Amino acid sequence: MTAKKLIKNGLIINEGKIVYGSVLIDGEFIADVFSDNNPALPIDDCEIIDATGKIIIPGIIDDQVHFREPGLTHKATIESESRAAVAGGVTSYMEMPNTNPQTITIDLLEKKYELASKKSYANYSFYLGATNDNIDELLHIDQKSVCGIKIFLGASTGNMLVDNAETLENIFAKSKALIAVHCEYEPLIQKNSTDFKSKFGEDVPIECHPVIRSYEACFKSSSFAVKLAKKYDTRLHILHLSTEEELVLFDNSIPLKEKRITAEVCVHHLWFCDEDYDRLGNLIKWNPAIKSKKDRESLFKALLDNKLDVIATDHAPHTLEEKRNTYFKAPSGGPLVQHSLQVMIEFYHQKKISLERIVEKMCHAPATLFKLDRRGFIRKGYYSDIVLVDLNQPYLVSKNNIQYKCKWSPFENYTFGSTITHTFINGALVYHDNLFNEKVRGKRLYFTR
Repeated sequence: MTAKKLIKNGLIINEGKIVYGSVLIDGEFIADVFSDNNPALPIDDCEIIDATGKIIIPGIIDDQVHFREPGLTHKATIESESRAAVAGGVTSYMEMPNTNPQTITIDLLEKKYELASKKSYANYSFYLGATNDNIDELLHIDQKSVCGIKIFLGASTGNMLVDNAETLENIFAKSKALIAVHCEYEPLIQKNSTDFKSKFGEDVPIECHPVIRSYEACFKSSSFAVKLAKKYDTRLHILHLSTEEELVLFDNSIPLKEKRITAEVCVHHLWFCDEDYDRLGNLIKWNPAIKSKKDRESLFKALLDNKLDVIATDHAPHTLEEKRNTYFKAPSGGPLVQHSLQVMIEFYHQKKISLERIVEKMCHAPATLFKLDRRGFIRKGYYSDIVLVDLNQPYLVSKNNIQYKCKWSPFENYTFGSTITHTFINGALVYHDNLFNEKVRGKRLYFTR
C-alpha cells in the first residue's frame, strides 16, 4: 500500500477557521493542505479517503489520564484504554503516576515508556510522580521527553499525597519542569469525612461527596499552589478545576504561550452536576467532586473566556464491582476518554460552543501549553494525527461499543449526535468505523522546551 493518503473533500477545522478542503499525508507527516479553490489535487499514487460530509480535525490531546498499568490491570491496561482513546479521536495522551509500583523514579518511568511502545495505540507521555522524599529524581527529568511532574496535593487513588511543606517549597523552587497538580486540602477533607462518618457510618449518601470534598478544600489548595508558583516563577498547571471560587486565580489577559500558570477543566465537570448523583450514584464519584449547577455554568464560561486553557478527561476507570461499594470504599474516578470529543460536540449541537473552540481547547491548546513537537495542528510538516467526525450520525453508547476494559460508561444508553469515523495516528489509519488496525502503535511524545 502506498504511503501517501489523501483525505478528500471535508470541512477542515483548524486554527480558528473552517475551510472546505483536503489533507495530503505522506508517511507519518502532513505533506500539504488544500483548500476548496485548489484546481488540482494530487491523486496519483494516493490512497483516497473520502471525507465528504465530515469534519477533519487534529487529533485530540488528553493531558490527564489514568491507564492503570502496571499493577492495576484488573481495571484497565495501556492497550485497552489507548484503544478506547483512538475510538474517541484521542491520538495523544499524558498518563499519571499512581500505578503499582508508583512511577516515582526515572527508572520506573522509562519502564512505563517501554510498556507503551509495545502496547499503546495512541501517542503517549508519562508524568513522574512527586513524593515527600524523591526530589532528586524530579530534578533529573528530561524536559524534552517527559511531559512533567505530577503532585497530589489531595489524596486520591493510590494515595501519593505530598504534604511536607519543606518538600513542596523545594520542588517549586528548584524544578524547571512543568508541575501539574491535583488540588484539594486534605486536612479539611479528613475533618469533613470524620464528621459525616460519625453521622452516617459507612453509608454516607453520595450526594454528600461535594460537601466532604468541598469548594473550600479546593480553593485552599489551589490558591496555595498558585502562591508557590508565583513566589518561584514555577511553570504550574492545575488539573480538573471544579469550582467557581477557584476561577479568580487565573488570568485571561495574556496569550496561552506566555502563561506561567494554566488550568484545565474536565468533561465531567462540564456535563454533570450534583443533581445527577441521585441517578448515577458512585458512577460519577470523582475527585475533585462534581459540584453544583452554578459551578458547572461558571466553568463553562471560564473555558470560553480563556481563564481555563484546556479540556481533558481525568479518565480513571474502576470496575463496576468496586464502584458498587459503600461511599468510603467506592473509589473515585471513571472512564471518559472514548467519549470526550462526542461530549463536546454535543455542546456544539446545543449551541454552547463552536467547533473552532472545541478544536482550540482539545487540540491546539494542549500542544501549545506543553510545547509538543509538531502535534495539535493541521499544518504541513506536522505529524498526521487526524480525526474525521460525522456530525450528524447518531451514536448510542452501549456495552457492545464501549472499549474500556471495565466495560461501563456514565454515558451508557445516551445517544450522541455525532460519530467518530476515522482516527489517523502518525499517518496510519488506526480506527475506522469500529474496526482497529492491531499492528499500529503510537510514538513517544517529545517537547520543544
